[in-house]
Amino acid sequence: MSHNRVSTLLEKGLFASRWLLAPLYVGLAGALILVLWRFGEAFIKLATNVAAGDDHGFVLELLALLDLVLLANLILIVIFAGYENFVSKIDAAKDDEDRPHWMGTIDFSGLKLKLIGSLVAISVIELLKDFIHLGEDTSAKIGDGTIWRIVIHLVFVVSGVMFAAMDFIAEKIKPGHGSN
Repeated sequence: MSHNRVSTLLEKGLFASRWLLAPLYVGLAGALILVLWRFGEAFIKLATNVAAGDDHGFVLELLALLDLVLLANLILIVIFAGYENFVSKIDAAKDDEDRPHWMGTIDFSGLKLKLIGSLVAISVIELLKDFIHLGEDTSAKIGDGTIWRIVIHLVFVVSGVMFAAMDFIAEKIKPGHGSN
């Protein structure tokens, strides 16, 4: 067997290996079902708090719903962008009027920024829950858990800024991308 033939077979095998990611994206679609289940549970809790006139419980449960929606959006972005960037184009959605406008346009760099943005938003909601708990109990103090959530949130924010800066710099130094 010639060197070129072996090289071609190896390259075809490596290229085909991208399909090993497809079951992972199907698994994420299954995770969306579980998020929907949790959303249903949280919605019932929210309705119970409204019926009981518990304003504090209502706000916390509403934040929990927002958390789950952001998580579901994040999963969907990873499924669509990851599949299209690493496996194959989603031809079934090509001419669909409901196709999200961003679908097929998010590259790996954009996916990183969307992911970190979603993580920052989820982190903010978790911090808001902590601060609501602190606000209702005047003798409460910020505990280790809250401090760690603040630190983690700041790490997400700084990471997001760093990702954006690196992408900006990489775009500026691309060959052929300069001022003439």
